[in-house]
Amino acid sequence: MNPISQRLLSQQLICPQFATPKEVVSWMGAMQAQDQKGLRWAVAMRTRTPSFKAFKTAFDRGDIVRFHLMRGTWQLVTAEDYWPFIRLCSSKAIAVTKGWMASNRISIPDEELFRIRDVLCRIVADKRSATKEDIVGGLAERDIRMDDHRLSYHLRMAEMAGVLCSGDLHAQKATYALSADKLPQPGQMDRDEALMLLTRMYFRHSQPATLEDFAWWSGLNMSDCKRGIALWGDWLHTEKWHGRTFYLTDDGRIRGFRTGRCILLSPYDEYLISYKSRDIVLPQEHTHHAHNRSGLFWPVILCDGQVAGNWSATGDTVATNLFREDIDLDPESLREETERYRKYLSR
Repeated sequence: MNPISQRLLSQQLICPQFATPKEVVSWMGAMQAQDQKGLRWAVAMRTRTPSFKAFKTAFDRGDIVRFHLMRGTWQLVTAEDYWPFIRLCSSKAIAVTKGWMASNRISIPDEELFRIRDVLCRIVADKRSATKEDIVGGLAERDIRMDDHRLSYHLRMAEMAGVLCSGDLHAQKATYALSADKLPQPGQMDRDEALMLLTRMYFRHSQPATLEDFAWWSGLNMSDCKRGIALWGDWLHTEKWHGRTFYLTDDGRIRGFRTGRCILLSPYDEYLISYKSRDIVLPQEHTHHAHNRSGLFWPVILCDGQVAGNWSATGDTVATNLFREDIDLDPESLREETERYRKYLSR
């Protein structure tokens, strides 16, 4: 087993199989979505021809939507997967968020929660696609004022309840729309069906991965994760590697990897976020280059699947900084990758 090459292929970072952003997000199941600009590249780079315009079209049309859910953080999912994942993950995500609120000494009684949620729905319905500033203004018109932190929790709880999701794509700001208006509800899945869907999506895009990785990524209880794996039976098998047990699918990709390839990863990319243990590609002594202890992630450069440097972009200028002296990085491959990023911007 070669976990690095298999992950690069499964995550569509090399030899991507898909043409559209919706196909990519459907394959990935859910993609971490804190960084708005980085998210667009994270999706586009997994298509055969990266295009910002294609991402914006899919986002504005509602093919893909951004909202808070798994682990109480931002996710990007397809319209078809939105309602099953809400029903499966929302109760745990809401409990996690209430824990954060308690640690920050914020208490929102149910009376306030539902009263403000009703007002939020009316403001967003009037705007169709509302920014946070629109919402603050709408609350002020109704003589309702609260600090930004409290309002953020109200918005997050409304998202996790399946009431609000993303509106049209904005260059720098989150937008909000009514989920019921933007995302028609399909026939309802039962809980085991939704759990099987999430399990399948995770292991097909992150394999090889451990049970602990799946529990971290999904935010579900360990018992749910074990059940999701068990429901798939022989479709998932295990292999041992360096004393760990990994799950793989029988139809996982193993061909297409070539050495020397450099890749520019966005902050919070699934290549790192999908796993609780990241030491296979990011040794402990270098973790501070990829993220801090508070969970803030930065853009990184991959070389042969290993995290080898950082990068940043200003306009169409890409700056790179390599910190892995033990990796022989190919300058020509890095140049090709930065050019691919510039072409994406130009499209």
